[in-house]
Amino acid sequence: MFKKYNPDIPFDYRFVNDEYARKFGNEERIGKLASFFAALAIFISCLGLFGMASFMAERRTKEIGVRKVMGASVFNLWKLLSKDFVVLVFISLLIAVPLAYYLMNNWLQNYQYRSDISWWIFAVAGAGILIITLLTVSFQSIKAALMNPVKSLKAE
Repeated sequence: MFKKYNPDIPFDYRFVNDEYARKFGNEERIGKLASFFAALAIFISCLGLFGMASFMAERRTKEIGVRKVMGASVFNLWKLLSKDFVVLVFISLLIAVPLAYYLMNNWLQNYQYRSDISWWIFAVAGAGILIITLLTVSFQSIKAALMNPVKSLKAE
């Protein structure tokens, strides 16, 4: 059929999945690299957050001991130590969400078929960040809250 209408041009065929693989192979590679480095960044930031929580719990040992002697519960001490980190997470979200929306929107405009960015993506990411932060800080906070107040008040 092809030779009937174009006898001088050779028939050159390609499969659609090969064309898509050629067209989006680079994007997939970038996505895999971005996922790896994002996981590495999250791990390193959790280590830093853990170190900062340890430092703050160590610095406030006497305060925690006094509060515990005065009748503070473990939950109240956990809330006291976690509050500062939660505020920092909300400040970082206020900066990161508009910037991420702007950059992602510009990146998606380069494609022929565009998709919109939903608000729930940022809500899930923010909730995930908050959960990771609270899990990381909670270990040190609960450890400091369960410590014997006599040892903390006797030190120094």
